[in-house]
Amino acid sequence: MIVVQRLSVRTYMKLAFKAILFAAMASPLYCAAQSNGCDAKRSSIEKEITYARAHGNANRVDGLETALARLNANCTDESLRNASQRKVAAAQKKLDERQHDLQKAKEDGKSAKKIAERQRKVDESHAELERAQTEANE
Repeated sequence: MIVVQRLSVRTYMKLAFKAILFAAMASPLYCAAQSNGCDAKRSSIEKEITYARAHGNANRVDGLETALARLNANCTDESLRNASQRKVAAAQKKLDERQHDLQKAKEDGKSAKKIAERQRKVDESHAELERAQTEANE
């Protein structure tokens, strides 16, 4: 038996706001990291180094140069693919755990508020899994 919860307009608005905020914050990082793998990351770090030098931020330049050296030494497209696959596996595990928690809450007769909260977490985990799968396929 499937139980359908009706959420208030306010709850939908909160969820929509959080989703939009997250997308706005994550999209520049996502695009920079995934456009061409290691080359895109390298280019992004080099731009940040130029910006930090222009603004006299020596500590930031040192940190970015260290990051660039590590990237040059360790980054391969294969390592990025492996990292993406690990993210997908972790997101799938999290989704499975949250679905289990939701099912247990329903079976235990928890309040509608508790069930709605667990459903929201399942929905968030599902969206996170989809993002990870999209990233892994690019």
